[in-house]
Amino acid sequence: MDKRRIVNLKYRAEIDGLRALAVVPVILFHAGFELFGGGFVGVDVFFVISGYLITTILVEDIENKRFSIAKFYERRARRILPALFFVILVCIPFAWMWMLPTQMKDFSQSLVAVSLFASNILFWRESGYFDAAAEEKPLLHTWSLAVEEQYYVLFPILLIFAWRFGKNRVFWMIVVMATISLLLSEWGWRNTEIANFYLAPTRAWELFSGSIAAFLVQKNGVKKNSFLALFGLAIIVFCIFFYDEEIPFPSLYALVPVFGVVLLILYADRETLAAKILSSKAFVGIGLISYSAYLWHQPLFAFARIRLLDHPPEALMLTLSLTSLVLAYLSWKYIEIPFRNRNKVSRKLVYTSSMIMLFIPFGLGLYGHFANGFENRIASWEYLRSIPVVGDTYCHNEGRRSEAQLRENNFCIIGDGSLEIAIIGDSHAGALFDAANDFLISKNRSALAVSGGYCAPLLNGFSDSRGDCAETIQTAINHAIASENISTIIIAAEWANYTTGYRGNDKPRLWADNLGRAESPSDNIELFKRSFANTFETLSASNKRVIIIEPVPEFHYYAHDWVGRRLLFSQEEPIREAVRSLPSISVSEYDERNQAVFSVFNRHSSPNVSYVNTKSLFCDEDKCYQYNEDGLVLYSDFNHVNYHGAQKIIRAVSSFFNR
Repeated sequence: MDKRRIVNLKYRAEIDGLRALAVVPVILFHAGFELFGGGFVGVDVFFVISGYLITTILVEDIENKRFSIAKFYERRARRILPALFFVILVCIPFAWMWMLPTQMKDFSQSLVAVSLFASNILFWRESGYFDAAAEEKPLLHTWSLAVEEQYYVLFPILLIFAWRFGKNRVFWMIVVMATISLLLSEWGWRNTEIANFYLAPTRAWELFSGSIAAFLVQKNGVKKNSFLALFGLAIIVFCIFFYDEEIPFPSLYALVPVFGVVLLILYADRETLAAKILSSKAFVGIGLISYSAYLWHQPLFAFARIRLLDHPPEALMLTLSLTSLVLAYLSWKYIEIPFRNRNKVSRKLVYTSSMIMLFIPFGLGLYGHFANGFENRIASWEYLRSIPVVGDTYCHNEGRRSEAQLRENNFCIIGDGSLEIAIIGDSHAGALFDAANDFLISKNRSALAVSGGYCAPLLNGFSDSRGDCAETIQTAINHAIASENISTIIIAAEWANYTTGYRGNDKPRLWADNLGRAESPSDNIELFKRSFANTFETLSASNKRVIIIEPVPEFHYYAHDWVGRRLLFSQEEPIREAVRSLPSISVSEYDERNQAVFSVFNRHSSPNVSYVNTKSLFCDEDKCYQYNEDGLVLYSDFNHVNYHGAQKIIRAVSSFFNR
């Protein structure tokens, strides 16, 4: 082995310091500190570091003809599994005590996914319109571990297979794969945002960037360049403080922190200022425990949010952030280090214990899934199950449900009788369908029912470029107008979503129509104005009765979860009191949220168009509520009405038929 290769394998303290720069911002970002709005780039920093270190090890072993796939997987098992398994074991009793059955079932599924190194796939499939709050998932952060584990499984095999073609060709093959992956991520954030975030194909380029750096360091060594090293450090820090959730990620924007890490790997010689900063005791100390710190922080935050009901104060989140570092040190010293010691833990014991560490959460997870989250733990669960929730029982998303009639251009039909009505909109329209179905049956009528998540009932091609929303809405409205049978068109939506461009904890959405795309959330209002004007003009000219349902109040808490947790944590509390403890919002908050919407609505009137005032249904003079005077819950989550809430709206809509 030549001297350069010996240098390549030598410990680089600045890499451990770089791990600290990755993990601390991630922790503080997940804790909710706005100053660290771009702290999520720490995950990308980890990916590059992993790609660099793993490729360095693999190339050295292959070139020196000592590579063993079994030994490689053994090293990964020693590094990853013990601390991960211990954190999972600690999570289980808290999940049992504090989680609702629905949450416990989700947690059980994540146990299975972690055991299969597939949690990124699970969270991609789970993420959606009615998914539980991400910040309350204790194992959500394991998605990034799954991406790395998939890389660890596949990359060595790929490298061994390709090595026969020569080292130089392997290098360029990795460059090509990284480029394809980067281009895929740039396409992905525009077309399949959630998959783009979670899945390995759109994250692989970050790991491959580390691999490319490993090849370059092996060839040239670490070249001292103080300016480039410091520049790399500076742009990572810039991203941590100036990126935020509005930035599409991963995408070309992720090139900035990734490039910063690569610059540090290539040019941060130990004599450079950047290396001296990162090699300081504080940075290296945190870097050494960074893996355990990453494992601990999300469960601490998630269980705090679950147990407290209300949003945890910043002081508590800061305390938990520091606690994650303390726990990380303990698990690093007493779990990670001993397991890496081959003199204390043999290879056979590693393989045996690894199988056990994977099988136990896998088995418990399967049991929890099929036991429906151990719902018998909660005496009041029967009541909670009686609270209607938004589900798949209504004609929602492409107008389908198993028991629905399908006719009228293959759209879903609700009710029973003469087809006289069309109900069109996004999921807020879909939330009305079950109550509308029962009402229509009682009146011997039926309705065309068309809705889809984030599908604004607007013409002019208004959409966020996801799926076929614009085409579906256009077809439905045109069909309703052209139909001789349909005399009434009802449209409903979460209208403020299309003016402000965001809802709840979602990332801001940028909308588009046939004439252009919003470049910032503030541009959405102009798009909404012209699309609504076009839609209103078309509908008012149709000579149909048109009913526009105004936005319902939106809250900060899931009604079902709030009531469930109150009853779980205080078994003696009367159900009625638990319901009446649901936090309200002020009328002024409702007005502010919908200010732009009503500004547009107020400019458009027509004799055949009516607006349904929903504020009067859910609010008094000062506040808006998720329950009625009888203590009946009216919402399924924080913004969708359930069956009871929908009944109030349908009754208000029906009053227009008598005019």
